[in-house]
Order: sequence, then structure tokens, then C-alpha cells
Amino acid sequence: MALSPVSAGGTSAQNAFGLDFQSLLRIILTQLTYQDPLKPIDNYQFVSQLAQFSQLQQSQTLNDQMTSLLAAQAATQATSLLGRTVDVTANASTISGTVQSVSFSTGQPLVTIKTASGDTISNLSIANISQVR
Repeated sequence: MALSPVSAGGTSAQNAFGLDFQSLLRIILTQLTYQDPLKPIDNYQFVSQLAQFSQLQQSQTLNDQMTSLLAAQAATQATSLLGRTVDVTANASTISGTVQSVSFSTGQPLVTIKTASGDTISNLSIANISQVR
């Protein structure tokens, strides 16, 4: 059972022009402020732009929530390895041992294993685990 690490880095939602939600709101506010009173913005176009902004904000919120969910899932997955025997591939060799502890460095779960010979190996990425028994 191969395990893959999860990145906890969040990114803000941006449109095709690389603008975030706040920049898009500033653009529409500027557009409303300086519009020609004799030729106001078409209501359909204005509502369409507001709907696009709403979708962008919802996408950004969903992205943030998914990032949090993935980080929580990675933590749960890593802690479920405690006390389990694993095979870890490192430097073209496979090491077997029991997971003694789990730590996190920059959002990435790392395990410490104790081999059958009593050696303790720390800071192994769960991405290197090739089998869990």
C-alpha cells in the first residue's frame, strides 16, 4: 500500500487574468464609479459579473476547505501507522520496522521506525513506505 504525502500549501483562487477576488471587486467598483450616467451598465451584464464574482469566491472557499481536509486526512493516515510494521524503500534498499512515532515537518508527515535489530530510523517520509502490515 503506497502512501503519498499531501502538501498543505494553500493558493488563492484566481481568474484567467491572474486577478484575485479583491482585485475583481475593485475593478467592478471602479467601473460603477466612473460609468457614464447617460449609458449605464446593462443590468444583465452587471448581474452576470456579480455571479462570476460569487462563483470565484465560492471556488476559493472550496479550495481552502479541500486543502484543510487533505491535511487532516494526511495526519489521520500517518497516525494510523503507529505500531504497524512497514517496509520503507530508502537508498535502493528496503527496511522493515515498526512505526514508533509520527511527526510533521512543513505539513509533511514523517515517521520514525524501529527495525528488528533495534535500530531507530527517524524522519522517513510516508511516501517511501512500500508496504504496511
